[in-house]
Amino acid sequence: MVKFYYRIISGAIPDIFLQEVFKMIKLSYSTFGLTNLDFLTAIDVVDRAGYPGIELSFHRDQFNPFNISDDDLEAVRKKLAAVNTRAACVSTASHFFTPSRPHEPSLMSPDLAGRKRRINLVHRGIDVARKLGVPLVTFGSGFIRDEHVANPSVNPRTLLVDSVHQCLSALRNDDDITLLIEPEPGMFIETLEQGMSLVREVDSPHFQLHLDLCHNYCSEQSYLEALAMAAPYAKFLHVSDAREGYNLKFVKMADGLQLDLDFANYLIYFPETAEYFLVDRQHPIYFYEQKPAREQVSRLEAILESVNINQPLRFVDYNSLYTGVSPFDSEIFVYLISVPGLSYDVLERARPIIIYLRSTKDANGTLLMGKMVANTLTGIVHFHEIPGEGTMDFAASFKALADNGFSGYASVELYHHVASWEKALEDSYSHLSQFV
Repeated sequence: MVKFYYRIISGAIPDIFLQEVFKMIKLSYSTFGLTNLDFLTAIDVVDRAGYPGIELSFHRDQFNPFNISDDDLEAVRKKLAAVNTRAACVSTASHFFTPSRPHEPSLMSPDLAGRKRRINLVHRGIDVARKLGVPLVTFGSGFIRDEHVANPSVNPRTLLVDSVHQCLSALRNDDDITLLIEPEPGMFIETLEQGMSLVREVDSPHFQLHLDLCHNYCSEQSYLEALAMAAPYAKFLHVSDAREGYNLKFVKMADGLQLDLDFANYLIYFPETAEYFLVDRQHPIYFYEQKPAREQVSRLEAILESVNINQPLRFVDYNSLYTGVSPFDSEIFVYLISVPGLSYDVLERARPIIIYLRSTKDANGTLLMGKMVANTLTGIVHFHEIPGEGTMDFAASFKALADNGFSGYASVELYHHVASWEKALEDSYSHLSQFV
């Protein structure tokens, strides 16, 4: 029977609870947060920091499976044998192929050649895991992209299931390796229920779930209950913190478009003009290149009226927007790649708009977008923060998992903190070691 939990206040955790979770969950650290180090050095620093496990993540400049020789893997094997830290998982790296378009091509790309590239990467992950004695290999589903929208006869679920089976085909009878899929905000497999459904459909003992607590926090309305339900399917965890943001749904204008402002604000794209309309209760704004005709203004006003927005509509010249480097680039990058169904060019063209919203104040001196931008089911920002610097309750999270059957590694993944890796490594261990 699944057990559900209310929030546990840190600092008031019973010793018996801590003792039980210590037995079930061990800390790990992902090399994806250490990519400015030599790979063998990364293993050393994780070991010195006290982490029992390490996640070996593919990276085009650090641990590239297309360049790794058997001698390289032997050096990694010897290094792992010489330290206390154990290799917990091989991550096949969503950002591997094209850093500006992470997750592409995916296991559900309409183009077979694209799917084959991603399948081949997973196969290389299996080969590395086999040679290093690592029991887990992880990957994600990918997103519905504009290519899928343009090809409605193609069923992305069918493509994904077939690709997973092709990944599994690389396993040998004597392999003790399990492949894992990681639900992620905005992806085709986004929620834990969707992940469990896929695992049931694939129906292989070598295919299970990888839970990322940040992703789950972003995607689950009943977060702890969802963790409890998914625990029996889970073999590996990613850990980072997160907090509430400004939830902005990015959609294409269409007849019958339904807007729910209790759920999110909206950025509507008009394909006939390549212009954008922010539907926000306090700050409705139309970003234009040419002053809209009366007919278009009436259309915009009708949208505002349909959601009971009475604030005056503002017009901002798109060409006046700042397009250079900004302090918001990292969060905007994570946001834009998580938006499904729109082309890369449509998404990139919106980048100056989000910079404007994040940096411009209204007449009262309040930022138009005073929180980090989010595209999630809960309004929590999908931006991996150091554990302890967000609002996640790790004690209750680990308890929900451990009490419902999870046993394994919880690997800290902080790819936004590569430049400050020492602080990220130490602060994460200091905070999380209270609980696991």
